[in-house]
Formats: sequence, structure tokens, C-alpha cells
Amino acid sequence: MAGPQSGWKVFLNPGWIITIILVIAFSYSAFTILSPWQLNKDAQIVDRNEHIEQAFKVDPQPYSAVFDAQGKITDNQEWMRVNLSGRYLPEKEVILRLRPVESTPAVHALTPFQLDSGETILINRGFEPVTAGVEPTIPPAPNGVVTIIAHARVSEPTPQNPPTTADPIQVYGINTQQIGELTGLKLAQDYAQLSDDQPGLLNYIPIPKLDRGNHLSYGFQWIAFGIMAPLGLGYFIWSEAKERRRAKREEAEMAATTSTSGAGPDPNTPEPELPDSPATPAKETEPQPTTRSRSRYGNQHPNHYRRRP
Repeated sequence: MAGPQSGWKVFLNPGWIITIILVIAFSYSAFTILSPWQLNKDAQIVDRNEHIEQAFKVDPQPYSAVFDAQGKITDNQEWMRVNLSGRYLPEKEVILRLRPVESTPAVHALTPFQLDSGETILINRGFEPVTAGVEPTIPPAPNGVVTIIAHARVSEPTPQNPPTTADPIQVYGINTQQIGELTGLKLAQDYAQLSDDQPGLLNYIPIPKLDRGNHLSYGFQWIAFGIMAPLGLGYFIWSEAKERRRAKREEAEMAATTSTSGAGPDPNTPEPELPDSPATPAKETEPQPTTRSRSRYGNQHPNHYRRRP
């Protein structure tokens, strides 16, 4: 049977090659994909938190300072507060379904708001909790001219679920283009969300929590995993090489022992003297039994045919 391979050749087998490739691929992904993914999410959350905090420090701005001519938010000013003067269009109101607020099932009232300047912007007036089997009652928006303060929000992508055209119209996302087609209105590209204590507000939608989360620590963990994986592989390679060297050394020792025991005696080595053995006593001759002739008639009659000495 062939002994274990030595040197780097022992690692040229499919098992070790696949393991090395997987470790390299994992470390590469950890450094270039997984860790940057978590670190970028952390950076985005930090930027959002700072942006929201800054938005509350700035006084409400006029519509034209936050929205452009198409009603799109300019210069990344989402969550900025805007002053809007005009009137609600309650007859064009749309209900947003399946949008929980802090784990509470709820529906939202999306009501178009016509500005004094002529533009129409969609306003999220807040939410109403939903109870299973009970249709929620949504208070109508006030009539007449009002002035409201709202947060500028970016329109959402078109939802996958189609809207229902029942009265009232129900949608599953705040996409201003879709809602404009359903209501027949030319809405601003983005929308606004009512601030607290404003005319027409239902239940106030809380501002997103400014919790940073664990993305930063997750990013550092992926970096640590990317470093530990090749170190662990190096340890296993070192252990394997050490075990191979030990096995080879033991085989060499066994071979040396076998060759030594298989050689003949050294002719120059005198034979050991054996102790004198005691003389074996002569075997004594056992006396042979004497055969006596018995008379065929016993002792009563003499044997006349017995030879006399």
C-alpha cells in the first residue's frame, strides 16, 4: 500500500480544490457584496434620519419651493414641510388598503387637494383602524378653502394588485399616476402627508422611527467572516500537513525497526554459554515378573509334565 502523499501534492484532490474555491468565493462575496450591502443600508438610514431631523428644524416652505412645475419633489427634499392653501376634493377621494400603521391594520384616505394656484396634489389625510368584518367609517374632508401643513412625499411604484373601481375606489399603493387615471385628475407627480393637528386629519401617521438598526454591526460581521474563512482554511491545511508529516515519520521508524529485526546474527558476536545440565541418571532395569507354571488341576494334583530343574 502506498504511503501518504507529501508536500503540496496532497492538496491536489477534488475535495481540497472545491473547499479552497468555496472559501475564496465566500470571502470575496463578504468583502464586495455582503458587507457593503449592510454598510450602505446603515449609511442610507443615517442620511434619512438626518434629513428628517433637518426637515423638522426648517419652517414650512411654499409649494413652489419644494415641488417643481410637474409636482416632483426637488433637490431631495422629501419630508420637508410645505404650506398648502386650497380646498379638498372629497368626491375624488380614494381609499388605500392593506397599509398597517405600527402593526395595526388600517386604511388610509387619499384625497386630492386643489391649490389656489391651480395645481392638484394628492394628500394622505391619515388612517382609520380596521376591525375584521367591519367596514371602517372615514370622516369626510372639510369643505371650503383651508390652509394645511404637510410633509412632501415621493410617489410609490405601481402596486402589483389592481385597484377596485367600486365606490369608493380602493388602491393598494400610493402611485399618483394610477390614482390620477382612476379619478380623472391631473395630479402632481409626488404627494403630501398631513402633519399633526391639521384640517381634515384622521389619525396621524407617525414619522418613521429614527432607529439606526443593526446594519453597521452586520457589515462588520461580514468583514470578520471574510477574514476568518481563509484563516480557518489555513489552519486546516496546516493540521493536515502536520498529520501527514507525523504519519510519514512513524512509517519511517517502523521501516527502520523492521529492517533491523530481519537481519541475521553478527558473526563476530560470541554465542552465549549455556549452563551445564545435570547428568541424566541411567534408567534402572525393572525386574521382570517370574512366570510360574500352574498345574492344570490346581494344587491338588501334581503336574507330571512340568520339567524338573
